[in-house]
Amino acid sequence: MAISELNRRRLRNFRRNGRAFWSLVIFSVLFVVAMCAEFVANDRPIVVSYRGDLYWPVTQFYPESAFGSDFQTEAIYSDPAVQCLIVTGGREACWDEPEELIASVKNGTSDIPKAEQGWMIWPPIPYHYRTINDVGTVPSAPDGDHLLGTDDTSRDVLARVIYGFRTSILFTLIVTVIASTLGIAAGAIQGYFGGRTDLIFQRLLEIWASTPGLYVIIILFAILGRSFWLLVFVTIIFGWPALVGVVRAEFLRARNFEYVRAARALGVSDRKIMFRHILPNAMVATLTMLPFVVTGTISGLAALDYLGYGLPASAPSLGELALQAKQNLQAPWLAFTAFFTFTIMLSLLVFVFEGVRDAFDPRKTFK
Repeated sequence: MAISELNRRRLRNFRRNGRAFWSLVIFSVLFVVAMCAEFVANDRPIVVSYRGDLYWPVTQFYPESAFGSDFQTEAIYSDPAVQCLIVTGGREACWDEPEELIASVKNGTSDIPKAEQGWMIWPPIPYHYRTINDVGTVPSAPDGDHLLGTDDTSRDVLARVIYGFRTSILFTLIVTVIASTLGIAAGAIQGYFGGRTDLIFQRLLEIWASTPGLYVIIILFAILGRSFWLLVFVTIIFGWPALVGVVRAEFLRARNFEYVRAARALGVSDRKIMFRHILPNAMVATLTMLPFVVTGTISGLAALDYLGYGLPASAPSLGELALQAKQNLQAPWLAFTAFFTFTIMLSLLVFVFEGVRDAFDPRKTFK
């Protein structure tokens, strides 16, 4: 589909806004890394070669019996015995002296044929967000094995940050898209039709805005239990009015413009006038509010996790990391990690949306 000249101009303006463009590049790289978190931070290898066959533990379940053991439970790939079974092609001696056999294969002193020797390719961070590491005193400080240290339950902080970043962004994208769509549609209907429609909508919004959202979340979670999708639903039903006011104001201002009256006189439908003619002119004001919606959603999720009313306890959460930082003042790396993660994430998003807003503003030009 061909891009119109107007959209080309908007793209050029966005590219010329260096801060917004490079923020988008950096955020895109971080987002791609987070979306591929299983291949970046995991306690299961990406690929395993065993007796000439390839296995993909990062995406599939394999019992230990697949590698020469008698157990039907999932293989624990960090166990030296399991690693020895893979490397040596399932030798029974792995249960007695796994380290020695692995070392002999690596040194080339083993009598095991090359065709039977296996190998594993691990992710850069060999820990999942739920992996419990035996590191002694917890929380442990950053070191060569745990670049950001471990938390108070001995889980790798960097792995939890990567998975928590993905959860926060996906949650924010889902909530922002759905809530913004509902809010823009409601504001457009109010502003365009005005009169009794606007009056009734405003009274309903006033009633809805006075509903204590936190209490509703606590009640629902007490009855239904904590879950990602329930939190998304509750956040949407309390977040959609955020854009109603600004969209309503733009439609109230524009509905009596000459081009709108001309379109009505020509018999153009109300829906086409609203969303094809008036809404594009209201996008600048709408995009001005989007950074506040996005950052508010991320902060709201973190606050709920911090208070214990957010995602399930087993889920990776940046808010839970902030709570651990407060509870473990002797481990400042937890506080620094939470602070810089939120600062970088929110700053990049604000810069990107500011660039999008300026690109839609015809008064803005960039050299």
